[in-house]
Amino acid sequence: MKIPETEHINQLISSLSDEIPHIQTFKGKWAVIRGKLGDLRTQVADFGEFPGFKSNPLSMELMQSISQTLQDAVLVASRCRESELSQGKLKTQSDIDSISAKLDRLIKDGEILIGSGVLQDGVLVGSKREVVRAEARNLITRLQIGSSESKNLAMDSLLGLLSEDDKNVMISVAQGVVPVLVRLLDSSSSVEMKEKTVAVISRVSMVDSGRNVLAAEGLLLLNHLLRVLESGSGFAREKACVALQSLSFSKENARAIGCRGGISSLLEICDAGTPSSQAVAAGVLRNLAGFQEIKENFIEENAISVILRLLASGTAFAQANAIGCLCNLVSEDENLKLLVAREGGIQCLKNFWDSVGAVGSLEIAAEFLRHLALCPSIAEVLVSDGFIGRLMVLLNCGVVGVRIAAAKAVDALGFSTKSRKEMGECGCIPPLVGMLDGKSIEEKAAAAKALSNLMLYVGNRKIFRKDERGIVGAVQLLDPLIHNLDKKYPVSVLTSVVNSKTCRKQMVAASACVYLQKLVEMDIEGAKKLWESLGPSKLWGVFARS
Repeated sequence: MKIPETEHINQLISSLSDEIPHIQTFKGKWAVIRGKLGDLRTQVADFGEFPGFKSNPLSMELMQSISQTLQDAVLVASRCRESELSQGKLKTQSDIDSISAKLDRLIKDGEILIGSGVLQDGVLVGSKREVVRAEARNLITRLQIGSSESKNLAMDSLLGLLSEDDKNVMISVAQGVVPVLVRLLDSSSSVEMKEKTVAVISRVSMVDSGRNVLAAEGLLLLNHLLRVLESGSGFAREKACVALQSLSFSKENARAIGCRGGISSLLEICDAGTPSSQAVAAGVLRNLAGFQEIKENFIEENAISVILRLLASGTAFAQANAIGCLCNLVSEDENLKLLVAREGGIQCLKNFWDSVGAVGSLEIAAEFLRHLALCPSIAEVLVSDGFIGRLMVLLNCGVVGVRIAAAKAVDALGFSTKSRKEMGECGCIPPLVGMLDGKSIEEKAAAAKALSNLMLYVGNRKIFRKDERGIVGAVQLLDPLIHNLDKKYPVSVLTSVVNSKTCRKQMVAASACVYLQKLVEMDIEGAKKLWESLGPSKLWGVFARS
């Protein structure tokens, strides 16, 4: 009759425990092993409390490893009972140390297996969520115990599970996959295993709940990812960039990446990486450039030249991230704006603008244009290069974010009477008037600010007055109940046409006086002057011919 596996293991433990006191060679080492055998016996008994442990692949694999290690220990113990060590003292000592280390690992694996809960998972029935939860728990446990080959296969299976669905990622994160992955990066000596681990981490970083848990791992995870950036394969570097893109939104992480040579490694990828890795590397740089504290790192690394080369030759995704990075770098920095212009940035922007098929991709381009236009000498070049006409197209598009960015760029380009006149003649006024009635406050505010600038040119006021929507749209924005909108801009728009009797009549009919009284009390710039222009002495003239 075949002896059950647990009974066989207990027999081996008893036999070895009884023999150890009679061994005279390396007595101290064997005494330590005997203590470990006691722990192992207790653990094997604990396994017996789980009815399904004999059918669980993980517990079966662990029991086989325990049995094999104990059999090896019995052989080494018998050699130590010999009067002369047949295989030499050093070899025997090495074998004893190996057995001791294996017992440590097996006991630790057993603790992980029992604590994981996988032995409590019965037959996988019920909802898909429960099936995924059990599978995730099983794979996470396999990543922590057993041979390197077993862990490698588990990592492949885990990546497949996470690739199926974002919900699978959320379930796995809830089961504790992230700390296990970080420990694997820290402990694994296999390059292949580390790269697979980075691939799984990058997948986890694409889901909000996973992103938050990854961020909690702090500098330990960042340091591992940065090492992959420096010396990993092309595949691993790209996956590390994906993870870093999610982790580089916080100031602390951005500073850590900048201080540890991350910017240099990312720029190297932008210069010589694969097209897809260039795009995600530029995405990380885009995030980092948003922090004033590390802009100096970009300057030291000559980042502008590298980013402009990527803007000139990268994929559309890479180019968009390159523009986003430049946006953040040149913000509030006149010298960097001039440097970008000198190194061909305007031509690169024009080429990108004219080559993009989807108008939605031009939001970041319009934002970059606005930043450059805030430098007067650059603004003149932008006007002469035909960017007003390009903005006109965006103002009429169906994407709210693009319209808002375009309106802000229009405001920045309205730096002179000449440019304001040209924008009026190009047809910018009507779409801006339409935006006054937009659904979002940000759209209304951007339109009002741009119009208040364009109306400084007298000819544009005539265009505005011809559009029946203009007065009503601007008056509505005076309502104090509309928050997060600077009232001085709609006040300025209305003030520019208040000398027209027709316009005054429209303002009064739209309840401008009611709103203005409240704005005067709030001390809004220009409100008192406009209110006085609509006062009783003026209204008589407005309604005299009604």
